[in-house]
Amino acid sequence: MLRDMASHAVDIYDYLLSGIDPRLLQYPLMQSPVSMSAILLCYLGFVLYIGPRLMANRKPFQLKEAMITYNFALVALSIYIVYEFLNSGWLSTYTWRCDPVDTSDSPQALRMVRVAWLFWFSKIIELMDTIFFVLRKKDGQITFLHIFHHSFMPWTWWWGVVYAPGGMGSFHAMVNCCVHIVMYFYYGLSAAGPRFQKFLWWKKYMTAIQLLQFVLVSLHATQYYFLDSCDYQFPIIIHLIWVYGTFFFVLFSNFWVQAYVKGKRLPKQAPKGSLNGTLKHSENGASNGSACHVVDSPQSGENGSSHLGKMKKA
Repeated sequence: MLRDMASHAVDIYDYLLSGIDPRLLQYPLMQSPVSMSAILLCYLGFVLYIGPRLMANRKPFQLKEAMITYNFALVALSIYIVYEFLNSGWLSTYTWRCDPVDTSDSPQALRMVRVAWLFWFSKIIELMDTIFFVLRKKDGQITFLHIFHHSFMPWTWWWGVVYAPGGMGSFHAMVNCCVHIVMYFYYGLSAAGPRFQKFLWWKKYMTAIQLLQFVLVSLHATQYYFLDSCDYQFPIIIHLIWVYGTFFFVLFSNFWVQAYVKGKRLPKQAPKGSLNGTLKHSENGASNGSACHVVDSPQSGENGSSHLGKMKKA
């Protein structure tokens, strides 16, 4: 019986691999889910077990320069990804309605394949978000939903990319990268130190940008259900995108009401005697697109007790 179950499991695995778009096989980590799963397991092992134990008796790393470089590098990468998505179809051949995946080997189709892979790979790079938390001993930011988003979502996106690199399912990826341009730019300025705090008055509007992201993604996916016909090859991806956008819109809306309507989650200003003022943070138990919370800025612990709350990205 166990042998039969193992045989069926192998058959299912081979069947799933047979659906991989052959144009993606030349890209790193796309040949099978084993390599990327190993990376994500190593990530989980480090942030949940190895990292906290290594840092237990050590002082937190400051990492100011590294955080500035990291954040602005991701700004540049996100801009490039958006540019490639637009020029691979969204500003040329796509209708912004029912757009199937172009399975040809045309230059534009191959360009879309490349940027779809790059979008997924950027999620592997973003695992560094949590690594920085561990090294800076910001354990309060490493919530269950933060870990879930950084591990499970790249795993599911891998399957989406290898089956459907492009088409209407790529809209949410392009919008997500647009939001990340704003998010990481904010984090980069925040990491640069107190002299840039005067340019961060628009923190509140980052939540609005994230809400707009989920509205656009959900509306774009919703039209699929009202079209007379649509030849998009992987409707399950549209279903998942719709659920994702709607669910997180509800979570972020709740944060907006609690923080900016009821004022329950806004940072509190410290007494005037402190050096730059102290902004205390609170969190609603989720991060990085899996709901949201207020977290310390990259320069926490510097310049006396100065802290700046920031919204974790979607």
